[in-house]
Amino acid sequence: MLNNRKFYINGEWVEPSTKNDFDVINPSDETVCAVISLGSQADTDAAVAAARAALPSWSTSTKADRIALLERLYDIYERRMDDMAEVISMEMGAPIDFSKSSQATAGTFAIEDFLIQLRKFEFEEKLDDSDNQLFYEPKGVCALITPWNWPISQVALKVIPALAAGCTMILKPSELAPLDSIIFAEMLEEAGCPAGVFNLVNGDGAGVGSQLTSHPDIDMVSFTGSTRAGALISHNAADDFKRVGLELGGKGANIIFADADEKAVKRGVRHCFNNTGQSCNAPTRMLVERSIYDQAVEIAKETANSTNVDIASKQGRHMGPVISKLQFDKIQTLIQAGIDENATLVTGGTGKPEGLETGYFVKPTIFADVNNQMTIARTEIFGPVLSIIPFDTEEEAIEIANDTPYGLSNYVQTQDPERARRVSKKLLSGTVEVNGNGAAMGAPFGGYKHSGIGREGGSLGLNEFIEVKVVTGWS
Repeated sequence: MLNNRKFYINGEWVEPSTKNDFDVINPSDETVCAVISLGSQADTDAAVAAARAALPSWSTSTKADRIALLERLYDIYERRMDDMAEVISMEMGAPIDFSKSSQATAGTFAIEDFLIQLRKFEFEEKLDDSDNQLFYEPKGVCALITPWNWPISQVALKVIPALAAGCTMILKPSELAPLDSIIFAEMLEEAGCPAGVFNLVNGDGAGVGSQLTSHPDIDMVSFTGSTRAGALISHNAADDFKRVGLELGGKGANIIFADADEKAVKRGVRHCFNNTGQSCNAPTRMLVERSIYDQAVEIAKETANSTNVDIASKQGRHMGPVISKLQFDKIQTLIQAGIDENATLVTGGTGKPEGLETGYFVKPTIFADVNNQMTIARTEIFGPVLSIIPFDTEEEAIEIANDTPYGLSNYVQTQDPERARRVSKKLLSGTVEVNGNGAAMGAPFGGYKHSGIGREGGSLGLNEFIEVKVVTGWS
């Protein structure tokens, strides 16, 4: 069991001001794998003060200095990739091979992306044929609050552009999966990040999270998590007009037309079950043209039944547990709601898979004959549960897809390029993925409606941490 009670404040690992231990649970076996501390107001204040004191020097550092820091960080991260993959697998249940190939590598992906953006970014420029000069300056002291489902990915998508922009920051990772952030802090320390520029305080949302979002010396809040929490954070930040960036929930529609390629259904099921369904951009509503609906349901059933479920430490391709008992119980309740509302349970259902009575394991679950007003079609379940909905026309598919408070990611499967473009333009979401083609490096990620405010990744992700100043009469 790991002892990770210290916080990283002002360039040092310090003891918490008060004892408030929290057990980190390994979701594969329900054992305590680490102990952290939950911070108090005194810890939050110390971290904010350190970030505020470091802001004048870091905000005026050169672009070359920031690039050099990120390059050193990249090299250290590459060397410690296995450490990162192992703790993510242990703390949040990602199968170890998946953790190595996708979860841990998301950190280097973000560093590489923002190095590209920073190298070409100009922090001042002339405004057309005028005597006006534009200056792009850091937003200031940032509170970065990250989730457990893609832990280091979300940390890197916030910390790296904040550093690149010249901001200073306090990171509060999820208390359910904090170990990757502790390793990341060690990497930044080794890379020579100046004292106070990056600070780490563990805590929960009601404690350190609320303290940061309402703190008068915080200039910006960047949060990834639930829509409910995002609304609370927005209220907290409103009193002193903090800038707020929110990446929130989703209920993605995967529209499969009759001319889709033969692997479209299987690809959609696997994408839904990826990361045990714990992704805000998961395609959890499969909309299938009626002429191929019965066939699609059978393929989905076969794909789910061939999906292995096992502990995270076991090598190979399989689905791990969900993060916690609370999450497990929520998923069970929603699966039961689907049954109670007369959706057809094709496979899966409530309870744990056979032989996995210990750990937070969920059966890969498929519902058919779902309508878009059912609870399972409207609620972000955040587990391996797929709802299959029939449609007759292109217009009906678009209407169903957009009939949700969310607008993060949607998916289109068709071999008609004109239809793909036509439908994609009408879908209300920040991302539309066509025929399984993933987003490129530098593509911004974020949502419409209740899925958030702002974008992460690429040039727009860097600009989230930038203020713009106009100076007239410059020339």
